[in-house]
Amino acid sequence: MISDERYMQRALELAEFGRGKVSPNPMVGCVIVHEDRVIGEGYHQEYGKAHAEVNAINSVKNPDLLTDSTVYVTLEPCAHYGKTPPCANLLVENKVKKVIIAAFDSNPLVGGKGIQILKDAGIEVETGVLEKEARIQNKRFFTQIEKKRPYVILKWAQTQDGFVAREDYSSKWITNASSRRIVHKWRAEEDAIMVGKNTAKYDDPALNVRDWVGKNPLRLVIDSRLELPNTLKLFDEAVPTICYNTQKSEEIGTLEFVKLNSGFQVQDILGDLHKRNIQSVIIEGGSYLLNKFLDSELWDEARVFTSSNKFGSGIAAPIPPAPVSETIEILEDTLRIYHHV
Repeated sequence: MISDERYMQRALELAEFGRGKVSPNPMVGCVIVHEDRVIGEGYHQEYGKAHAEVNAINSVKNPDLLTDSTVYVTLEPCAHYGKTPPCANLLVENKVKKVIIAAFDSNPLVGGKGIQILKDAGIEVETGVLEKEARIQNKRFFTQIEKKRPYVILKWAQTQDGFVAREDYSSKWITNASSRRIVHKWRAEEDAIMVGKNTAKYDDPALNVRDWVGKNPLRLVIDSRLELPNTLKLFDEAVPTICYNTQKSEEIGTLEFVKLNSGFQVQDILGDLHKRNIQSVIIEGGSYLLNKFLDSELWDEARVFTSSNKFGSGIAAPIPPAPVSETIEILEDTLRIYHHV
């Protein structure tokens, strides 16, 4: 008999296809097995569209087999009416024999209710199969629900001698083209991307996805006194953008100015993003802003590129207060990933 872990691993692989497309929903995969044979598969493909369980059941060619089948799903089936009907009810209607769930859904709208619906209908339920892997896959979703803030990814590139820019703030290009392409892939996977005033002023970044296929993240910039020129790419209204400041609240097309109290901290911005259902944000600089998140301990992951270039002097790179979790060589660049414990 093929192990439950193997079928659940396949469900996790399917869920991954939804990365960057389903937020603020979680990524979910589903596999339906009858007598050690997969008869149906599905995953949540896009926010607002059918969930994994629906797509898996719809893929089953002989629905009569469902009453003697086991359903493997990476997250507890939903129990509430949202963009789609409850998946727990769908499993009950199809009278499946058993449901094996990787991770409990900590969303208060679900939180055990989906499991209870299944049990009340006489369906056997097992939980915790590859739970750790499922929670890691949906760490953005769980952070948003449990910590009431987005999952925060810090990203910067530094020279071999530890600088993110020269004294005049110029920094293009520290890393190679392959590293920059990876960054664009990351942008397509996250909900939002943020920079501080100096990075916006001196780099004039577009903060969009150009070197990868995917959606553009929501752009965020901090400009307390609204000193940045409106000619910057961030203000071109090509992509929805929020400018956090202490002067005004105003909407101009896709550009929104959000007024915060003087002396605001980064947690105030994260609180606003949480209200907007933003699951994740990449902080792309500069050094001052990155250090604000590090000092506040409001970060989950840091991704740091180190090139073979040297500046000799300049603006010092932040120092991640955590051990390296992973090291990846990208031609002459080195990518180090850190996790905040």
